Formats: sequence, structure tokens, C-alpha cells
Amino acid sequence: MFRASDFLGKLSKQSRRGSLLSKLRHGHRSQYGRALQANEASVYSNHVNGEYTNCVRDELGQKNAILNCGQPRLQYSRFATAAAEAYNIEPSTDGDSSHVSEEYANVNWDGLGFGLTPTDYMYIMNCSKGQKFSQGTLTRFGKTEMNPSSGILNYGQGLIEGLKAYRTRNERILLFRPEENAMRMQMGAERMCMSSPTIEQFVNAVKQIVHSNRRWVPPPGKGTMYIRPLLIGNGPDLGVAPASEYTFVTYASPVGNYHKGALNLVVEEKFRRATPGGTGGVKAITNYAIIYKPISEAKAKGFTDVLFLDAVTGKYVEEASTSNIFVVKENVISTPPTNGTILPGITRKSIIEIARVLGYQVEERAILVEELFDAEEVFCTGTAVVVNPVNSITYQDKRTEYKRGVGTVGQKLYEILTGIQSGCIEDEMGWTVELD
Repeated sequence: MFRASDFLGKLSKQSRRGSLLSKLRHGHRSQYGRALQANEASVYSNHVNGEYTNCVRDELGQKNAILNCGQPRLQYSRFATAAAEAYNIEPSTDGDSSHVSEEYANVNWDGLGFGLTPTDYMYIMNCSKGQKFSQGTLTRFGKTEMNPSSGILNYGQGLIEGLKAYRTRNERILLFRPEENAMRMQMGAERMCMSSPTIEQFVNAVKQIVHSNRRWVPPPGKGTMYIRPLLIGNGPDLGVAPASEYTFVTYASPVGNYHKGALNLVVEEKFRRATPGGTGGVKAITNYAIIYKPISEAKAKGFTDVLFLDAVTGKYVEEASTSNIFVVKENVISTPPTNGTILPGITRKSIIEIARVLGYQVEERAILVEELFDAEEVFCTGTAVVVNPVNSITYQDKRTEYKRGVGTVGQKLYEILTGIQSGCIEDEMGWTVELD
């Protein structure tokens, strides 16, 4: 298995000097900074509908994307050229997708939100208690039958996962660390006394569902395909006990941004998301309905989301409703530890690894809620939200605002992460899996 430590070791060798991440690590505060300063007047950056956007205006005032492989055509301005030269990046010529005759579903790609758009197929696999999952099958997406005494309906015995497929500019389809999702489902299944697919079965199911629904993967820069694997107890059982049968279902939907507009959080002081010894550290289905009430109340007051505190003392920050949280002060990035009440996010793990490669000091530690008052920057991470800068956090009626946009830590991490996910940056981490 490819480990992050292997990659970090390779970066220190002179033979890896051509690596973009290595150059970012050693020069992102020098060459990149000079390129920014030289073109400061023409650069603007913001966070639009939950996504970082970096643009420049050329001599004619035309908006051009900076190394943004999500655009239908990558155009280089004076700033983009300076940044590319600083990193010795060769402009991609095979990224022009105007000649590609890939079939797309009839979708308004510009209007995508984060909601269900039914696709063509779903994948189903079954097994009995104590047995191994058999070969699954693709079937048309639609309703499924379930016994009313099933474990998922009566006792909430179920797990979910979430990952994405990305279309590159040359029409390749990439998955991002699907084996991590498979391992996290296995960890959750052990906690919930459930049979689970092997890593190979999980990844194969994801590949099949993306391949069979390929036309629903959005064009570059228009969104991603969100993949939802489900593991549910569905045997005809009445007593309080693990189900006698299990079903693994995977479906997918094209999606846009999870949050639209600035992210304004409020610290939740009454309700708790998870307790020690509970299921907060796995993606149990029962973790989510319990947060509907505080989220509804927060949104009614004009907030985007809530930030939960620990259940024991109510003094420490844990996570938002669907994302992990990071706090930045000077060169130190802090995030709460995954100690059983916080979900070990795969985006969280990736951001920590990238940040350390860039030379930031990353601390996984308990964060007092009062530390939010002094933070320079706060951002959330998750498969759905990606890396989302927090505009403000309100605690006990005190509102604190944070840095966003050009030059922020979150922006740099977002650009590198999404560059790897979209195939715009060479993946030396070994994180992406290309669909055959």
C-alpha cells in the first residue's frame, strides 16, 4: 500500500525536484508570492457558491481562469503565465475538450445544486449474517422492496459513505481515494455488528456505478458525481439484534456545491452531535437525523450551519454538521483529533498531509471554543464541501469574522487538493484511481 510517508520521503530527494508539490513546499512563499505581487492589481479571488475561484483580467478586461482546469478552455493571462513559469508548469494542450464527442445526459449543468438527480443504474449486493457478500448486480435506478421488520427501519442498523468522481479536461474519469471509504465502512460495520464488503468489492461497485452512469458525470468545472454507498440491515427480524441479512447498495448523482454563498456558523450550545462511546466516529445513519433540529433552528436565524461542541464539557470544538473544521493562526493549522466522537474525514486526512508537505505545522488537538476569537482563518473540509472557508462564527452572540480569498491557507490547500482530484496536478500521492 502506498503510504504518505513514502511520498514525503521521496519529496526530499533531488530526483523529485520536478514535482509540483515539492516546488510548492519549497517555493510557495517566494516565486508564487512574487508572481502575485507583480500582478496584484489584476488579480481577484473569492469564494463563489462554496468554491474558491481565482481569476484575472487580461488587457481587454476579459476574465480568465488561473490554472483552473475546471474551465471548458484553459486560458493563460499575464498572471497565469507568471505563476506557471514559477512552477515550470507546461500548459496542457490535450485539455481542450471542444473536439471530444463524449455523450452527456440532458442536464442543466450550470444549474446543479447538491440534490438528487436520478441517474441510470444502481448497484446491489446481498449477504446473510456471518456470510460473505456475493457478486453484485447492476439494475436500473429506482425503488427497492424492504421488509417492514428490517433492521434499518426498526433499529437504524445502517451505514453510509460518500465519495466523488471527477471528469478531467481530456475526458478521463478519476476517483479519489475510494479504498479509504471502503476501509471506513468496514470500521463502521464492525462497530454496528454488520457484515461488510471487502475493499475490492467496494471499489469495484463504485467503479461499476460510475462507468454505467458515465454520461451523468458533469463536464469539467460544472460539478462532480457524488457516489453514495449504503450498507443496511434488511432481514425480517423483530427482536433487538443484528440483522439476519444485509444489502449493499451504491447509487450516484451529479452535484454542484453543497453550500451556496458565504459560510456563517453558529456554535451550538444545547444539542450535541456525538458522545464518547457512541457512533460519532463512524458514518452511522443514525448520526444524522439527530442534528436536523439544531440545523433548522440555526438556518431560521440566518446561519449556514452549526458547529458542535464536545458532549462532556461543552468547552471544545468538534465538527460542523457534515464537515471537519480547521483553525489557522500564523503558520499553525489546528484541527480536533478523531477520538471516537469526530468522523475521520478522508478530505480532512488529505488536507493534513498536503499541509505538512507545504511546511505548515499541523496540530491534531483539543481546541477551546474561545480560540475561535483569535483565529486568523477557519475552514471546513469534507467530500461534499471540499475545502470551504468560514466567513464568520457566532458564539454567545459574539460574531468573529475570518480571512478568505487570495493568499489564505485554505485557498492554497483547496487549489492543490482539487488540482489532484481533477487531474490538473500530477498525483504523486497515489490518491486517484482512473476509471478504465
